[in-house]
Formats: sequence, structure tokens, C-alpha cells
Amino acid sequence: MKILLTGATGYIGKRLLQNLSESDHEIYCVVRDRNRLKLDSKYAFPEKIQLIEADMMVDDLENILPLDVDIVYYLVHSMSASSTDFADMETTMANQFVKYLNCTTAKQCIYLSGIVNDDNLSKHLQSRFKTEQILSSSKVPLTTLRAAIVIGSGSASFEIIRDLVEKLPIMIAPKWINTKCQPIAIRDVISYLLSTAGDPRFYDKSFDIGGPEILTYKEMMMAYAKHRGLKRWIISVPIFSPKLSSYWLYFVTSTSYKLASSLVSSMKNDVVCKNKEILDLLPHPQIDYMKALELANSMIINNFVVSSWKDAFSSGLINYNYYKRKVRVPKYGCFVDKKTKDFPLENITMVRDKIWSIGGVNGWYSSSFLWSMRGLLDKTFGGVGLRRGRRDIHDLTEGDAIDFWRVLVADKEENRLLLLAEMKLPGEAWLEFKILQDEEKATLVQKAVFRPKGLLGRLYWYAVYPFHYLIFPKIVTNLTQQTKAKT
Repeated sequence: MKILLTGATGYIGKRLLQNLSESDHEIYCVVRDRNRLKLDSKYAFPEKIQLIEADMMVDDLENILPLDVDIVYYLVHSMSASSTDFADMETTMANQFVKYLNCTTAKQCIYLSGIVNDDNLSKHLQSRFKTEQILSSSKVPLTTLRAAIVIGSGSASFEIIRDLVEKLPIMIAPKWINTKCQPIAIRDVISYLLSTAGDPRFYDKSFDIGGPEILTYKEMMMAYAKHRGLKRWIISVPIFSPKLSSYWLYFVTSTSYKLASSLVSSMKNDVVCKNKEILDLLPHPQIDYMKALELANSMIINNFVVSSWKDAFSSGLINYNYYKRKVRVPKYGCFVDKKTKDFPLENITMVRDKIWSIGGVNGWYSSSFLWSMRGLLDKTFGGVGLRRGRRDIHDLTEGDAIDFWRVLVADKEENRLLLLAEMKLPGEAWLEFKILQDEEKATLVQKAVFRPKGLLGRLYWYAVYPFHYLIFPKIVTNLTQQTKAKT
């Protein structure tokens, strides 16, 4: 079959692509920038995957995407966009996509949505339901799979539960922790997405998908604590407003405020399966919640997190169009702090590997306390802080998040890593590492570049510049040493 996959760089899309690549299908992946998806060894038959760049918001899709397709997956969401914009964005994208579907030979469109059985839906769930209605208006039969929260390494819901339980022995929590939910393991989600494809029994139908248990959010957190052997106490209070709840999640967990706000607004709704027809059509042993936790933590421990919600541009502050344009550090109107360090040619691979491992649990090779304080300051002023960490402790791809930076360029052939700051700043900041070499030696060039915005930006640069002397010389020194120095 010929399969078109949208949202291929998203949390679900990356995992589905990995499974699809093991089949004999021809796969077309719709991406906003092809550099964000490496077709490497984790895909069984990468030669059968074709990347197509398209913007679902503005592009004339029927003139860009292939029309001769059999199955189409619609996995595009905008939950992390602002609360006032995401519904309009999702409506626009769905309408654009319907125009495309009506020009194709597709036999089925599969959409992953949220459970919408409550009468008073949140804006997020209302938007998902409206998208479903729009997609169903096309000539292509629609299959909608409605899921509650997804439990898997890198999923936003799992990461929030993990953050809360790991960090807080005692929680004074909002009343939504008593809301009922039917969590589902990521492996079961992928199984349903694959099994319903091309099966006429699922055409023009919607199905609720969930795990075997109905739990409150409190029960899910306590189960995680039990899984980790932690003693935790959770006290529910009725005084937390949605805004206060959003701030609570934002400061304690690695989530962005936009995503926290969207999640909190949805947590007032019970998300429990009512339509269980899919269990009769596709009977299989469901993964229970404790097993899902075990599998997720196993992937994290073994450093095999295939995808993460943090990889989405909306988990930070920059727009993806900015990413596509700014692959070179600007030269004019900028302050530059440049450091260099020579090292033996035979150590190039070692130095590059250390650069590619920077941030997250590996740290920044210098003044860990100062980096932590900068992350806390950023979080206080509404930034992303340091809690996002990394998707993988060694691997980097363009678009990955590293703490409060975003990877713009990760080119091992050029030995160049370029990061753009997503912290709150009165201007724009870049951090670049590049290895140069001649016949006698190699040189690590590290550049911190800041383009100020107005007088405040210039004052900021002069205020933080003294700290550069404590941080940046140590980074180039420690990166080029044979062993990682402890500072």
C-alpha cells in the first residue's frame, strides 16, 4: 500500500513510522523541514520512505502531496500553541487537508483524537472533536481513534506524572486529580493505528481506545510511586483555579506553560471509554497501567526514547519558520564571546562526541550551579527552564530540545553544532561549537552570540558578561580534555 503520514516528526508519528518501515509499504512522510527526520538505522527499510516538505497551514496541499495514495494518517495537533490560537489553527489545517483528501485516491483516513464523551468539553477536546467533524466531511472514509492520556517514554502525560512523583514527597494538588481517566500504553495506540488501516470494518466510524483500567490522576501518581518504590502523600484541595493549576504544573514539571494550560483545561473532563466496539473487532491482551509504566521507564533507563513531546517546536518559544531560515549565526548588530582551544587531531571524534552529549543529565561541562540558577531564573519569568533535558543522552537531531536551547544544526560531517536559545531574553542568543583542523592540530571554536533588542538587551549583555569568564573558558577546556573534568 501507499501510505501518507502527517505529523511524522511528532511523538506518535515517529513511533508509527518506525513500525510502518518494517512493512512492505511505500511511505510518504509530510514534514515541515526534512532535516528534522533522520532516516537512519532505526527504520527497517528507509529507502521506502519519502520525505515531503509542506506547511499544513498555508500550502496548496493538493499540488504538493501525492494524490495516488491508499491510506492517510492525520496526526497533526497544535495543543501547545496559545490557548487563543490552537483551535483556529487546527480548524484551518483540517479544512486544508479535506481539500487535499478530495483530490486523492485514498480509501481511508485515520485520525487520532481525544475521548469526547463529556458534555462540557474543554477547548482542547472541543477542537479535537471539531477536527474530526471536518475530516469526516471529505469523500474519504474516516476512522477516528479517540484516546485518553498515552503512557510511554517521552509522552507529555507520562513525563508530567514522573516529574511530580519523583520531585514531590508531599503534594497539595488541585481537585482535578480525582478526575477519572483510562490511560493507554503507547504500544496499544500504535497497534490500533496499524490494525485499523485498510480494514473496511473501521471505515466512517469512531472508536474509544484505552487501557484495561479506569483510574483517577491521583491513583495514577500513587501507582507510579509504588512502581518506583517511593512513599508519597497527595492532598487534594478545591481552591486551585485553572490558571494556578497551570502554573503549578509549569514550575514543578518540564512542561511548557502553554501545554500545561491545555492539559489542565482538559483534566476537568472524565476521559473514559464508552464505545468499546473496537475490543470486539480487534481482541488482544491490553497492556495494564503498571506494565505501561515499567515499559516506559525501561526505555528511559536504556536510553531508547524514540520520540518525545519536547521535540515539538511548540514546546519552546521559537517558530519553526525561524529555524528553517536561521542556520547561520548573524554577524551584524551582535555581541560575540568567542573561545578557542587547540587539541590533537586524533581526539577529534572524542571531542565531537562530548559536544554531541552536552546538556541534560550530562550537564554543560562547567559551573553546574550557575546553569541551574539561570534555568530557575528563566522558569520564574515564564521560560522553559532546564527541565526539558534531552531526548537522548548521545544522539542529536535538528529540532531537538536541549534544556533551554533548540538544535538548529547538528552536522557531524562539518563537526558543527548550533543552538538557539529558547529562554526568556531581551534579544536572541546562539551558542555554536565547531571543530576546525589543519595538518598539525584541531581547534574547537565556541561562540556565544547575542543580538540585543533595544537598550534592555544591551544592559542584559553587560550584566551577564562577567559570568562568561566563569563558564565559557571551562567549557572549551573540559570538552577538549581526554576525560570529562568535574567542576
